[in-house]
Amino acid sequence: MPAARESLLDAAYTALVRRPWSAVRMVDVAAAAGVSRQTLYNEFGSKDGLARALVRREADGYLAGVDRALTGPGDPRDRLTATAEWTTVSARENVLVRALLTGFWSERLPAPALAAARSGSAGPAQRRADGPLPSPADFVALVRDRAVAALAGPVLPRSDTTDLVRSCELVVRLALSCVAAPPAGDAVAELVRGALHRHPAVP
Repeated sequence: MPAARESLLDAAYTALVRRPWSAVRMVDVAAAAGVSRQTLYNEFGSKDGLARALVRREADGYLAGVDRALTGPGDPRDRLTATAEWTTVSARENVLVRALLTGFWSERLPAPALAAARSGSAGPAQRRADGPLPSPADFVALVRDRAVAALAGPVLPRSDTTDLVRSCELVVRLALSCVAAPPAGDAVAELVRGALHRHPAVP
């Protein structure tokens, strides 16, 4: 029941924005989504299962945005800059993305263990949510590797991508530093362009 699952996740995120996760009640999430509490438990198993599914969805949404930025218009430097800007905007607008990228889980948030949880769910979406969740270091590697794949394409042989890998990781880490200590105005783009100018490995 993908529609009900998405409605429940939307309702859970809305509730989280309004109050601490510890105060979010399953019955209220079900009511806001227009389904029974039993449907909620059938889909997620428990409040912890709901938390893992919510965190997984926000992680997937962030990475989907990374892919859009990396395949969008512009030259490779423009696309890397767009990826850095997407990272900072996502973290500013989504409390779970910020926690995932920084590893800082405030008391207001659910804090599911990054290790896989025992899953008794028959649904593939929940089994995936119950699997390992990405750490901040995982995100660095995921975004770096996606950037290298998108920017190198068939042009560069794998043996020639070492400098590109370093430049892509530099941009990712620069973006994460801007998440932790946001610069003023449009400085993210300026910082990335300055870094790429000093490390001209990006084609």
